[in-house]
Amino acid sequence: MRLYALLATLAGALLAVPGPVGWRLPSHSPRFERPGDVVLGGSFCILRFYNAVSLDFTALPAGPASSRVSSWGYRVAQSFVFAVEEINRSTHLLPNLTLGFSIRNSGDSVHGAMHETIAFLTGQEDPVPNYSCHRGPPRAAMVGDTRSALSVAMARLLGLYKFPQVSYASSLPTLSDKTQFPSFLRTRPSDLTASYAMTQLVLHLGWSWVGIITQDDFGQQAGNIASQELGQAGVCIDFHLHVPYHQSPEKIDTIARKMEKSTARGVLVFLTNSIIQLIIQRLVGIRVLGQVWVSETLLHTVIALATPGASWVLQGAFGLKLHSSHAHGLSEFFAHLHPSRTPEDMFLRRFWEATFGCRWPHGNYTAPSDMQLCSGNETLRDHKYPFQEVSRLEAAYPAVYSIAHALQDMVLCEHENSECGDPVHFQPWQLLQPLRKVSFQTPDGTHIMFDANGDLVTKFDVLQGQWSPEGQFYFVHIGNMYPHPSLENRMMILLKDSIQVPSSVCSTSCEPGSSQIPQQGAPHCCFECRPCPEGQFADQRDMKSCLQCPDEQYSSQSKDHCLPRTETFLAFDEPLGLVLTVVSLALASLACLILGVFLWFQKTPVVRANNRALSYVLLVSLSLCALSPLLFLGRPSTTTCLLRQITFAVVFTVAVSCVLAKTLTVVLAFKATRPGQRVRICLGPFASSSVVLAASLVQIILCGVWLGTSPPFPHKDTASEPGHLVLQCHEGSGIAFSCVLGYLGLLAIGTFSVAFLARGLPDTFNETKFLTFSMLLFCSVWTAFLPLYFSARGKATVAVEVFCILASTAGLLGGIFFPKCYLILLKPERNTPLSLRHEPWAQRDLGKGDPPSHRHSTISARPPSQQQDPGSQFLVPVLTTW
Repeated sequence: MRLYALLATLAGALLAVPGPVGWRLPSHSPRFERPGDVVLGGSFCILRFYNAVSLDFTALPAGPASSRVSSWGYRVAQSFVFAVEEINRSTHLLPNLTLGFSIRNSGDSVHGAMHETIAFLTGQEDPVPNYSCHRGPPRAAMVGDTRSALSVAMARLLGLYKFPQVSYASSLPTLSDKTQFPSFLRTRPSDLTASYAMTQLVLHLGWSWVGIITQDDFGQQAGNIASQELGQAGVCIDFHLHVPYHQSPEKIDTIARKMEKSTARGVLVFLTNSIIQLIIQRLVGIRVLGQVWVSETLLHTVIALATPGASWVLQGAFGLKLHSSHAHGLSEFFAHLHPSRTPEDMFLRRFWEATFGCRWPHGNYTAPSDMQLCSGNETLRDHKYPFQEVSRLEAAYPAVYSIAHALQDMVLCEHENSECGDPVHFQPWQLLQPLRKVSFQTPDGTHIMFDANGDLVTKFDVLQGQWSPEGQFYFVHIGNMYPHPSLENRMMILLKDSIQVPSSVCSTSCEPGSSQIPQQGAPHCCFECRPCPEGQFADQRDMKSCLQCPDEQYSSQSKDHCLPRTETFLAFDEPLGLVLTVVSLALASLACLILGVFLWFQKTPVVRANNRALSYVLLVSLSLCALSPLLFLGRPSTTTCLLRQITFAVVFTVAVSCVLAKTLTVVLAFKATRPGQRVRICLGPFASSSVVLAASLVQIILCGVWLGTSPPFPHKDTASEPGHLVLQCHEGSGIAFSCVLGYLGLLAIGTFSVAFLARGLPDTFNETKFLTFSMLLFCSVWTAFLPLYFSARGKATVAVEVFCILASTAGLLGGIFFPKCYLILLKPERNTPLSLRHEPWAQRDLGKGDPPSHRHSTISARPPSQQQDPGSQFLVPVLTTW
């Protein structure tokens, strides 16, 4: 009896156990479903939920109530329906298969998306995780959702079951990780691709000073990549701001104030719709205008335009629009929607009411007095979505087509190493391989294929916000961006030439002819523009440094290019060269003329008393000195460069040494006391010649060393005269040249000193005063020569040296020989032995007695009573016979 009682109790207990009970989201969830051989799921944000409220759990929690209708979300859901119906009508794509669908509302909430996903997988209104009582047609894939936060949650769940998911709007880069999300694909590129595209668009626009705004989790990774790419390309980041996940009015205000103070006009935006709206509202409030936004998608921008005044903030904004397929007939399809035609669409009535501001009658519902009922005569034909051309209302269209082509490939076994499945009885994981490998064209010709990460391979349309002449704000298609065929993460950009590209730079661009000078403590994009110095050029904008012109060229006045230099030198036919040539020939002719006069009157006392041989040598050397400037004129050659300085140095050394010999002769003659003294030995017939030869030999040795070590050579001077290539002779060894000039200077100073000491001697035929004067002129000219020579440039250097040669030659020639020529030619009565007797010093000195036996004396009578002066008995013979 006890056994029977126990069995009865166990049976009763088993019968009392209820069926599977799962967690359920209270209230009935609206949906839109149609049956088919294969069912596709769709998750869309159609009815947004109110913000969550705190629960005390004293009663059964109510489900989240919907707040408002998302017009964009519902239109995208209708593109899903349109694609399914178009495929079902097709005779080429799945001709023997009818697609069904189940459209569900995520409410832009992670909880709502998870609930609807589980409900779709289990086929239950109150889903039980990992439990399915669904016995209908197979469920192939899930399309959705919009935001990445929702898609991530769905992908983690669907990835456990290897259930295909194709998103039409989620762009989070993490979703490309096939380890975490093996069954996720999307018909749009990731934020990384869009980030690379945005950075390359910035570089193409020529911006170098931008700001970046990102949002945690979703845009931060893309923003960091953009910052890194732009930094490597030389673009400076003025600000890089992060918006926290939890919206903070203080943080939004801080970001807006930072943007207000920024000088960067270009702003890269990686934000969600709600954050963009909040920031634009704040910018409109503080009237921050003039900045140009660059967004990875125009969807954010379009939604933000609902904010009053947003169009002024977004004027000139650039946006990348995914070049998606165009669903022909979608507008007409949407215009024919009516709640009475599709009563199974639970969303259409709410959309209808929100669009027309009325209440759709149903049952015994009585509208409030302030609310009118919908008549049913309303039409959607005249209600176009704002900015429809950029809003991607057909976003779900390619996603549905990709699943349909994957189903067909699976049925037809189009891909190698892939499972062939029965379109009515197959496991969802069997669809993943053909889905990843699909490659097809939509009815409008758009090519659809996925890369290895499940991201769509596509191009971008570049659009810009502009005002029309009628005062309407709209987006204009200005170009395209194509994936580079060989370079990963690189795009080819083609923009129209007529667009107006705003400038976003820290410093104004440096024009050609100037270079950038970085500002201390500022980024390298902030700089000053400095004109290029002489001899350098900058032929492009924003050059970091100026380039040196070649030696044969010089920089133009604008310093933006180089011009060929004109060769120049001190030529014979130019005015200065012609004058110097005439002066040179005139001085040489004058020296020769004086030489002729001295030869003609060589027997006269003036010529005889001044050492005729030295005078002849001096006149010849001075004539050569006058002719040496001709070597400095004309086009320099190797021969003239070798001869000009050497000839000048040697002939001037000979001339100065002759003056020194003449001066020493006079001094020693007056210092000799009587015949037989030792000083008379220095007055021998070869003494003066020895002085000239010895002094000249030293200079010749110096010149020989110069020529043997580093001789002069032709040189092209590019630094002296802008625009000219000065042809001149380079001295070769500066030390050797200095030694040659230094020796000549020492010789001249020594000669001047000796002549200066002898200036007080008797002056009838004594020329020491004239020698002193001439050497004073010589030394003055060459003293002035040194600073002028080393400060002059180009042809002026040659002109200075030639002038000094001619001036010093004229000084020697005039100071020494002009007084003698005056006596010889104009005062011949003073050029006789008789005039010599009447000189006071001659009468005084010679009257003191002279040995009658001296055969060289020119004076025959002397007063015998006078005492003889030892110095006078040697003076006259020396002055008259040498």
